[in-house]
Amino acid sequence: MTGGNAVRDQGNSSDKARERAAGGTRTDRRRARTRGALIAAARAILSEQGSVDVSIQQITNQADVGFGSFYNHFASKTELFEAAVAETIEEYRALLEERTSRLTDPAEAFAAGVRLTGRLVDTHPQMARILLGSGLNCLHISDVLVPRGLRVIERGLAAGRFRVGDPRVAVAGISGSLLGLVELKMSSPALDDDVCEQMAELMLRMLGMPADEAAEVARRPLPPPSDHELRAVPMGR
Repeated sequence: MTGGNAVRDQGNSSDKARERAAGGTRTDRRRARTRGALIAAARAILSEQGSVDVSIQQITNQADVGFGSFYNHFASKTELFEAAVAETIEEYRALLEERTSRLTDPAEAFAAGVRLTGRLVDTHPQMARILLGSGLNCLHISDVLVPRGLRVIERGLAAGRFRVGDPRVAVAGISGSLLGLVELKMSSPALDDDVCEQMAELMLRMLGMPADEAAEVARRPLPPPSDHELRAVPMGR
């Protein structure tokens, strides 16, 4: 092997090592960027138009990718919009987990989740609009929200903070109440965040907590945002 060939081989090896370290080949990263752009476009359409009645050409124009790229990633518009909603739900779950994970009282963690959900209208408006537009279908599009809700209720039951018969019934009631809170905040922007505390109090009482205790727990200081959340740009801003 000549010196030139050896240098080229070493260079190629270094390039491949860098690609592995960066998460795949350049082609993989390009595909990931295109898929991400399509999902971001779908989220923008869901948020701004509230409808999936758009053409694939409109979607690819919004994403600034070629028309032919669409079918390299999704078999249909339905598949794309479901992926967009699923991504939004996962971000919502992660936000709640990040803000409430250090709270040791299950009732306080539950109330904080309710209050943060109501505040999405101001802090993460795109997320709020997509969740509200998807309605209770959110529970079926992703396998995230129902299991999380059940865990929260079961922790409260185990700690003696909640008193309900069937946690699944409680999750159904909570889901509808949260959507109602987001709708109220979105349709009445003059309302302040006290409506979020009121809803948290009502939902704690629904879960069997005495009224005076529910009122106190629902108004405890919220956990501060993490450094990661402070650095992040709120979705839809």
